[in-house]
Amino acid sequence: MARVYIGPAGIPIGARERKKNAGTIDGIRYVKEVGLNAMEVEFVQGVRMSRDMAKEAGDVARELGIRLSVHAPYFINLCSDDKSKVEASIRRLQESLDRGEAMGATVVVFHPAYYGKLGPEGCYNAVKEAVLRLVDWMRESGLTNVKLGLEVMARKSQFGGLEETFRLVKEVNKPQVVAVVDWGHVYARNGGSIDYGAILDMWREYFGGQPMHTHFTCVKYRNGEWVDEHEPIDANTPPFEPLAVELGKRDVEITIINESPLLEKDALKMVEMLTRYGNTIVGVK
Repeated sequence: MARVYIGPAGIPIGARERKKNAGTIDGIRYVKEVGLNAMEVEFVQGVRMSRDMAKEAGDVARELGIRLSVHAPYFINLCSDDKSKVEASIRRLQESLDRGEAMGATVVVFHPAYYGKLGPEGCYNAVKEAVLRLVDWMRESGLTNVKLGLEVMARKSQFGGLEETFRLVKEVNKPQVVAVVDWGHVYARNGGSIDYGAILDMWREYFGGQPMHTHFTCVKYRNGEWVDEHEPIDANTPPFEPLAVELGKRDVEITIINESPLLEKDALKMVEMLTRYGNTIVGVK
């Protein structure tokens, strides 16, 4: 059976309904209140949190037993042919990593790049070079806990196929760098199919017993293709229950961040399915 950390991407709906200007700490407290044990802090529109605020959020999360992670800004492209955009991407990642370290986050997740003019091979090398540069910066800056997480992406124009991402992380071979599986992205990139068991086995083959950080949401079929538009989990594209079944067969530690529009509500539906198949929600009775 899997040991699971699960929660919403961002401040829960209920926390925002309760308090008009609910912030990260309100969200962390609400996550605990409803029986979840993780939350991803969203910097997707920019890093607007001070280091002091990040540390305060981390202190609250540790006290309550909530596992934090961070999603870096969307405006990142390590394969841009405009060098100033690459440098700006590096800076955004450095800011995200700094705040992630301050709050005790396990990982900073980011969307690495578009292939663009470099193509898949050239982009692979550019992403690898940038990642190694960030690892050096993390070491020099004294960041010892937070990790840099390359997310598996949905569009075939983006760097981040499943095997491509796993191969790069394995090749970099640095403890500061991990792969992040987005189950909905895999489903979309595969044209509407997914084999959870095969992916979990592939993870074991590449990374042994390393804990997994993952995202889950359903995606939409439009104009003849699967697109990364987030849907509630009842859409079943992909279905969540088969993942709960496969996790119940395996000894793995996994974080599942729900990115559906129904944030904590769908996360709690996932909890029900996970426990039905013998998985443990860590620290939640």
